[in-house]
Parts: sequence; structure tokens; C-alpha cells
Amino acid sequence: MQQELAYSLDTIDEVVELLYAQMPAHKVFTFTGPLGAGKTALIKLLLARCGVTDVVTSPTFTYMVAYHNSKQEAFYHFDLYRIQSLNDFLQAGFDEYLYVPKSWAFIEWPEVIMPLLTHSVCHVTLDYLSLETRRCHISW
Repeated sequence: MQQELAYSLDTIDEVVELLYAQMPAHKVFTFTGPLGAGKTALIKLLLARCGVTDVVTSPTFTYMVAYHNSKQEAFYHFDLYRIQSLNDFLQAGFDEYLYVPKSWAFIEWPEVIMPLLTHSVCHVTLDYLSLETRRCHISW
């Protein structure tokens, strides 16, 4: 299935709610789109919706940051922009964070590890429509 919508900063909560509604059925969420399209911003809001109260930062240089909420659920935020190959991902042991019970993985720049994402995946593609408006395409 798939869904597409345009949004602005004023209406981004609609996208967050659409993604949140997919969480019972999907353990991995991929986020693709050009630099600055809002991948990290959307993940920050989704983590807040999940009850994460920590300050959420981009894992650009650490590749992955783990967060937890008060229900002891885990959320793994990946930024794979600098990962060169599937083997690099596996060598770092990051595959162990995929599909862990009571957890979700939010993955920016997932292209290099797509062969590992075999089930329970929701793909989110972001793009610019204008300076203030973005397009979000969600498929599962």
C-alpha cells in the first residue's frame, strides 16, 4: 500500500501521525530524499510522539543513536550517509539492532542495506515541492 501527501511545518504533525499509525505493523522505517528535505526533523517529531524525551540529535558522525521511552521501548536512529557498503554496516554490528523485540529502527540513507530489510518495513520518501512545502510518499 502507499500514501502521498504534501505538508509544511504547520501540517507536519499529519505526517507524524500517519507514520505513528504504521508502527504496530512495521519495525523498520526508511527515510530517503535529498539533503535538507527534512528526514531528521521528521524522525525527531516521530520520536517525540513515541514518548522519547531525550534531546534527539542527528547520528551523522556516530551512525546510530539509541533512545528509549518510559515503556522501555527502544528506538534506533541511523544515518547511513557515510556507510560505504553493506559489509561496513555488518562489520559495525549494526544489523543486530534491526528487528529487536520492543524496538523500531528509523534509517536515513538506507540504500546500502536494503538487502537486509526483508519484512515489516515502511519506506518514507521526502522531496521538495517548494521552499515551504514538502512531499511525503509512504509505502509498505
